[in-house]
Amino acid sequence: MNSKRILTVIVFAQFCCTSLWFASNAVINPIIESFGLPGNALSILTSAIQLGFITGTLLFAIFNVADRFPPSKVFFVCAFLAAILNLGITLPQNTLFSLFGLRFSIGILLAGIYPIGMKIASDYFEAGLGKSLSFLVGALVLGTAFPHIISNTIDAALWKQVIIYTSLLATLGGVLMLFLVPNGPYRIASSSIKLSLFATIFKSTKFRQTAFGYFGHMWELYTFWAFVPVILSYYSNSQNIPINVSLWSFVIIASGSLACVFGGYISERTSTKSTTLVALALSGFCCLLSPLILSTSSVIVVMVFLIFWGMVVIIDSPLLSTMVAKNASAKTRGTALTIVNCIGYSLTILSIQLLALLSQHISIKYIFVILSIGPILGVISLLKIKN
Repeated sequence: MNSKRILTVIVFAQFCCTSLWFASNAVINPIIESFGLPGNALSILTSAIQLGFITGTLLFAIFNVADRFPPSKVFFVCAFLAAILNLGITLPQNTLFSLFGLRFSIGILLAGIYPIGMKIASDYFEAGLGKSLSFLVGALVLGTAFPHIISNTIDAALWKQVIIYTSLLATLGGVLMLFLVPNGPYRIASSSIKLSLFATIFKSTKFRQTAFGYFGHMWELYTFWAFVPVILSYYSNSQNIPINVSLWSFVIIASGSLACVFGGYISERTSTKSTTLVALALSGFCCLLSPLILSTSSVIVVMVFLIFWGMVVIIDSPLLSTMVAKNASAKTRGTALTIVNCIGYSLTILSIQLLALLSQHISIKYIFVILSIGPILGVISLLKIKN
């Protein structure tokens, strides 16, 4: 199979499996009603999967899983187990505690899907890695948004179908990766556990500054995604304008998939660093501008703004991952990516919970200003990198 077909399979498998990420978020209201959950279940269950992902990436990094074992097999096992656990959400006796446990466990297994997918891509593509990862992260974005469009086409009473469909998709993605994507030509296997990697990988100034840029990006990204339905519901209620929250949540989040691909091509014509800096600056500007935009009565202005924000908030993600991968040793690249993911996703827990807390005391339209801290610090860190 040639490299283009390999990339197509990797991208499609990533899309299928990452649909598990926000599967419960897309049907959170009927889940709350079905199980009698508290109103803050959205932030709790979103944090559960993020915390699970953090735990998973930490374990994968400690045991050097991404570099010691065939990555396609790791991807399949994690996808299959995550699909089974996802089905557990439909069980009638669930409580907030059991749902937290299921989402937490799925998050652990996603650590064997998203970073491993990037590792597989880096094993196949040295030249054009930025563009390849742009397609891969684009698939992650589309997978993240996909449950919202399923939810839009299914009656709320049939919310379990959304969970079933995402589990079937994840299984399909794992099978495709297992049978159609062998070890890449640039893979260098590591046979030992190296706990020292946690300290040594950050000794490189370029790696450290790139990683800090990624951390700033992550402070904003998943919190924005998690709160898109909240933003839409708030605007609909405050302006008394009917909005299809599921449909527009899909459109806003999914717009980022095209932005990722577009950003990959732009970075080849300019540079990865400059494209990343522009994207970070624009998403930070959106954070600062959000109170003004959400106060307007023009639904067109708000939707265009949110779609634009949905694009610039993710366009730099594959580019930052490319910079991280290129500044890491080929022998430990998978683990380096996993460690950076672990720390980055840890920050998402803090930002999600902070905004959930602020939303209880401050109008929704003002709280997103605090997300600008991440992009601002990210830009400062990346500007320190010498070409």
